Amino acid sequence: MSSTQPAAAFALAEQQGIHRLAIPTPFAVGRVNCYLIEDEPLTLIDTGPNSGKSLDELEQALARHGRAVEDLELIVITHQHMDHLGLLEVLSRRSGAEVAALAPLARYLESFKSSAVADDEFAQTIMRRHGVPSELTTVLGAVGAAFRAFGSSGHVTRELHDGDALELGDRRFEILHRPGHSPSDTLLWDARRRLMIGGDHLLAHISSNPLISRPLSAQDEPPSTGGEPRADADGRPHALLDYLDSMKRTRELPVQLVLGGHGEPITEHVELIDERLRMHERRAQKIFEMLGAGAASAYELAIGMWGNVAVTQAYLTLSEVLGHLDLLVRDGLVRELADDEVIHFEAYQR
Repeated sequence: MSSTQPAAAFALAEQQGIHRLAIPTPFAVGRVNCYLIEDEPLTLIDTGPNSGKSLDELEQALARHGRAVEDLELIVITHQHMDHLGLLEVLSRRSGAEVAALAPLARYLESFKSSAVADDEFAQTIMRRHGVPSELTTVLGAVGAAFRAFGSSGHVTRELHDGDALELGDRRFEILHRPGHSPSDTLLWDARRRLMIGGDHLLAHISSNPLISRPLSAQDEPPSTGGEPRADADGRPHALLDYLDSMKRTRELPVQLVLGGHGEPITEHVELIDERLRMHERRAQKIFEMLGAGAASAYELAIGMWGNVAVTQAYLTLSEVLGHLDLLVRDGLVRELADDEVIHFEAYQR
């Protein structure tokens, strides 16, 4: 994509009544893209994190389009990460807007704090099981707790399901559940305009990390991959395998423009997805080669790949490694050794 194309792509979206509102976050990913859709009802896609600075900039962005928080009539949440939903309680209370989200996410949002606590406990269990030292998991748990204030609970008044239609005036979005980056990833697909609002499913400048996430509930509807969510014997979800399937399904759509949750728009989604698929193949091959030296835990492999980054961002890098180990196990190249307290992985001899 040339340097002039993103501006032209956003201009095209503006012509279709969709305004990008880039809201600051305290996270390394930078600003989050919320989208104001000028239609009936007046709709905001995602909210930004729960902070005074984010709310202030959101209000300023709305004002530039002649709107105020109180004008909002519908708020749609694309997935469960706090940079996308943190202002939900404030905005819905001030505006009285309806709130739409994937049905399992509705239950999660009813008590964001307790959901986030359960997420942190789940993550600590995964880290310990895969070799992260207990003292490090405790420290990272405290860091996670400090960030919970950027999230928000909220009452969902309209539950969405894969294949539903969301109609805004003469605009029709099909709801597509595409799990992987998170269990609740939700795309809004306008087939007539060949435009997609994609959350963090596809991002132009970085690869969306398929984080290993706690299943939303025992009553969740299965993802749109056509079956039950993949999981190992310990119940650990196979997020990367789900994400690869989700990307392949998105690849088949005749999309001209993807408006992502961060960064610039995407105008060549097939090429981007193909490159991401190749990247994951290369990373799995690298991990397989590392296992040539002998069995290792996922954390040991993460340290070998990223060094100190695997300490400061243990869960992010561990999710990456485990996802690619799942690929290797699926392809019959690696086996999981779960006899000890810490799980190890071993390459089959060729």
